[in-house]
Amino acid sequence: MGGTTASATALHDSESSSLLKPDTKIPQDSYHLAYIIYFILGTGYLIPWNAFITAVDYFSYLYPDASVDRIFAVVYMIITLICLFFIVFYSHKSNSFVRINVGLALFIVSLLVVPVMDATYIKGQVGVYGGFYVSVAAVGLSGIGDALVQGGVIGAAGEMPERYMQAVLAGTAASGVLISVLRIFTKAVYSQDEVGLRKSANLYFIVSIIVMIICIVLHNIAHRLPVIKHYNNLKIQAVNDEKEEKGTVLLWQSTLWDIVGTVKWYGLAIVILYVVTLAIFPGYITEDVHSQLLKDWYPIILITCYNVFDLIGKTVTSFYVVENSKVAIGASFARLVFFPVCLACLHGPMFLRTEIPVTVMTCLLGLTNGYLTSCLMMVAPKTVPLQHSEMAGIVLVVFLLIGLAIGSVVSWFWTI
Repeated sequence: MGGTTASATALHDSESSSLLKPDTKIPQDSYHLAYIIYFILGTGYLIPWNAFITAVDYFSYLYPDASVDRIFAVVYMIITLICLFFIVFYSHKSNSFVRINVGLALFIVSLLVVPVMDATYIKGQVGVYGGFYVSVAAVGLSGIGDALVQGGVIGAAGEMPERYMQAVLAGTAASGVLISVLRIFTKAVYSQDEVGLRKSANLYFIVSIIVMIICIVLHNIAHRLPVIKHYNNLKIQAVNDEKEEKGTVLLWQSTLWDIVGTVKWYGLAIVILYVVTLAIFPGYITEDVHSQLLKDWYPIILITCYNVFDLIGKTVTSFYVVENSKVAIGASFARLVFFPVCLACLHGPMFLRTEIPVTVMTCLLGLTNGYLTSCLMMVAPKTVPLQHSEMAGIVLVVFLLIGLAIGSVVSWFWTI
């Protein structure tokens, strides 16, 4: 089993610096500002989806005849995947800095749709399905933004030392924790009638818009930080060196397939990770387990536990990462054991059906998902040359989305 600590980051930095002149020094990340910005950007690009899906009670109240959560999920994932495939094939003709700014702007537009429409058109009325179609379009627009921002941020982090990828992934987990806290707050404070649901939904979207504005400001600040400029210059130099070596006309598709071939096992491990996770969470957590003691608070508590331990798993990789690919990939496939564990928690001995075993299982699901995702995403981009690290990161996001999509389908048909 291979491992890394903070010294691995220093080693990567020293290796990267060798590509520059001997007297070139790597700028310090003063006050860890670049790390914090990548963390917040990671939080930001999942917030819009979390806002839409967490407000599902509000949408289900307005549109009782529509399968809101499933329609939202299908539209979001299909559009995000299609856009990511376009980015994979055409990212070399565009700039990630521009893509991220455009994506964040699309997020704000999509998030504004719901509160504006609620105030001016829906006004709490049930069955105004024109509003539902507009909401679905907003979800699709948010999916485009996700592809642009997630592909850009993960790709950019792939060109940096591993700690910045860890920051992004920890940020994605933090977004789940933030939304869970908001969900607990709204359930405790607001009634579950029309007025309370509208207030809850508007709060989710307003908070999300504020986070998006912060992300836009910080992203444009990050572009000017010396440490980020340094690694951008490293990439430019690596690209120029490759052009001198292979000529200005490069067979991009051939290069792309080389990248896919290099990271494919990491990608397949990510797929299986999210097939297992999405087949169980949140469907199993919200629909199949019940508690006489905690009642309707039970699924909210379990979802919060999952999100907190997902964050813990992604934070642990700032101290220790399993870099042995066979171990990380094997551990990802080993998570298939959660399927029989779930069956045991539903149909096994009575002591396994109680709150404590189910909560422990949920925490372990989140912990392993967070830790292994972070390990795979941190290590895989370093297996290709620096000038291809961004594309490797984007390819891994495609694998991740495929895993989410397959896992969502499995959750519909896997009745436990």
